[in-house]
Amino acid sequence: MQLFKDIQSKFDELRQKFIIAVGLVILVASFGTTGYMLLEGWNFTDSLYMTVITLASVGFKEVNDLSLTGRMFTIILIIGGVGTVAYALSAGAKIILEGELQEIYGRRRLERKIKELKNHYIVCGYGRMGKIICRELHEKNIKFVIVEKQPDIHREDENLLILPGDATKDEVLKELGIEKAKGLVSVLPTDAENLFVVLSARGLNPNLFIVARAGEEGSEKKLVRAGADKVVSPYHIGGLRIAHTVLKPAVVDFIEFATKSGNIDLQMEEVLIKESSELVGKSLDECGIGRELGIIIVAIKKPNGEMKFNPTFKSAIKTGDTLIALGESSKLKNLEVMAS
Repeated sequence: MQLFKDIQSKFDELRQKFIIAVGLVILVASFGTTGYMLLEGWNFTDSLYMTVITLASVGFKEVNDLSLTGRMFTIILIIGGVGTVAYALSAGAKIILEGELQEIYGRRRLERKIKELKNHYIVCGYGRMGKIICRELHEKNIKFVIVEKQPDIHREDENLLILPGDATKDEVLKELGIEKAKGLVSVLPTDAENLFVVLSARGLNPNLFIVARAGEEGSEKKLVRAGADKVVSPYHIGGLRIAHTVLKPAVVDFIEFATKSGNIDLQMEEVLIKESSELVGKSLDECGIGRELGIIIVAIKKPNGEMKFNPTFKSAIKTGDTLIALGESSKLKNLEVMAS
């Protein structure tokens, strides 16, 4: 856990600076107090008060008249002590004002939150694509953590779990809890980096669901061989989208409307049928999904990956089926309850 060790090291360094600053102030104050008590014969309170007003350079009148020896001692105290106290105070102010302490505690809080994650997703890369992916995951209240080499400290949402680091390194993926993760999305700038991430992730967690970005033609097959479950080529998808917008504008408008995040009128979702669901063993007609909820079942995906499009009202629902449903958000939530 190299990154978290670095955080602990910086915290220890910061604590050491603070201890040194406090120690210098106590040392100088003790030197001055002891000096006045021995040289002038004052009590502890008067000696401490004289030391403080001398070091603070406030210009108050002396507690008692100083002897020649006391004056010489005061000169020494001013020359050596004022500078020392000023240095200690400036060091303490730097820790507070420059946010070093806040940064350290922020990183320790990040470490604690990441360690608590389970069945989460890891997003490698927080560029233009990464931000869109994270926004969609956040909309669905899905737990995720981001790893980025140069995270933007002025990002819009400070609640995001962003770990600075290189996702191609095994130790970084381990720090992100890859052994407990549910899935990983790699959208790094180059295909080589995404390939390294896929190889490392598959080796660390054989059951991980991995989605990778492919930039160049022919990289899809390499990423699949490396262990990616799904490979997405933004340029290929973008080209098809533009062509379909020209050829089938109404279809594209409908898909955009149905898949737009936050749309309360219409949404397309996938609903997994669990073993304890009341829908198991019933046909679509018997379930009343279309009649009572007004939801359209576009397709049924079987556990073996077979996709049955446009199922009839006689199609039976079985455990492990995934319903591709189209309907209002509130009605889809009711269907999710029935499915679970």
